[in-house]
Amino acid sequence: MNGSSISKRREAKERKNEPQSGFSHQRDLLRKSPTALTRADQPETFGLQLHFSFSSNTLRLQKMASTKEKLIAHVSTEQAVGSKSKVTVVGVGMVGMASAISVLLKDLADELALVDVMEDKLKGEAMDLQHGSLFLKTHKIVADKDYSVTANSRVVVVTAGARQQEGESRLNLVQRNVNIFKFIIPNIVKYSPNCIILVVSNPVDILTYVAWKLSGLPRNRVIGSGTNLDSARFRFLMGEKLGLHPSSCHGWVIGEHGDSSVPVWSGVNVAGVSLQGLNPDIGTDKDKEDWKSVHKMVVDSAYEVIKLKGYTSWAIGMSVADLCESILKNLHKCHPVSTLVKGMHGVNEEVFLSIPCIMGSSGLTDVVHMTLKPEEEKQLVKSAETLWGVQKELTL
Repeated sequence: MNGSSISKRREAKERKNEPQSGFSHQRDLLRKSPTALTRADQPETFGLQLHFSFSSNTLRLQKMASTKEKLIAHVSTEQAVGSKSKVTVVGVGMVGMASAISVLLKDLADELALVDVMEDKLKGEAMDLQHGSLFLKTHKIVADKDYSVTANSRVVVVTAGARQQEGESRLNLVQRNVNIFKFIIPNIVKYSPNCIILVVSNPVDILTYVAWKLSGLPRNRVIGSGTNLDSARFRFLMGEKLGLHPSSCHGWVIGEHGDSSVPVWSGVNVAGVSLQGLNPDIGTDKDKEDWKSVHKMVVDSAYEVIKLKGYTSWAIGMSVADLCESILKNLHKCHPVSTLVKGMHGVNEEVFLSIPCIMGSSGLTDVVHMTLKPEEEKQLVKSAETLWGVQKELTL
């Protein structure tokens, strides 16, 4: 036997007497019994294999996750809180969109919903507003012809309605709008039973009465925009005549939002100084300064604007936002808005007219008892009779 063979036998014998390596030991144990491998028998490299396997799975899951899931880690375990100051605008015509943009620019709503039957215009108006979201503080702007989009609104502004056709009687126009309201109002209440309805559609006083009847809501939660705009026009024109800002000119236009509105000359003042005290004939035919023309311009304003540009929009939109602000911010601010006036100032019929009202989170919370002169009260009663003459013929 040569030296090489002796050397190989010696090496084989030494290997046989050496303790087995981890992998060999593990293999032999598994051959004897599949369950014989205990944690103590596992080599260090077995743990590394497990770690590598776990890391691979995590990597695969990360690859499956979306960009949003990779970017944002959700930590809240509570149920998401919905909108708390949602405003819905029904009707995306000129007045509806002016109201919508005015509400947005005053940062009043955390969600704005738009509803209309004209789907293409509705979608276009919504997209146009959404594209300006960077410049707004309203997180969510949505639109749909389905009223489910209005769910849980705090305030619902109704601007939808039929336009008067050439030669059409006022009564016929009102009845057409009543028929439209028969669809709109129940859907509003269905999805937002706790909302406050703000009616803007004309004739606003009659349609506010209609909305109140159709909704079944208490009178404090169905409000007409009324003479809030008429009073604003009055104060602007008064300021123009005196060279003052409208906010420094105090005056109220009450009654119907329209031709039979009543200017309360006895209450017109600047810094508490009564203009009637300075000019006892103010607002009468005897007045040499012709202050009566200021109210005439208020009445004619809408007709003049419509003649020049085809419709009114911006001023009424800002007026709507002003009313929404008082509700959503619980301001307890006084506004001339349309409400049920039966039993007040000699009015005996169930009609809605504008008088000074306190507005807050519950809607219209209180009314202010104005001290009217006999002539002013007579005009208010006449305004009520005009409305009742149309209203009593309606089919609800």
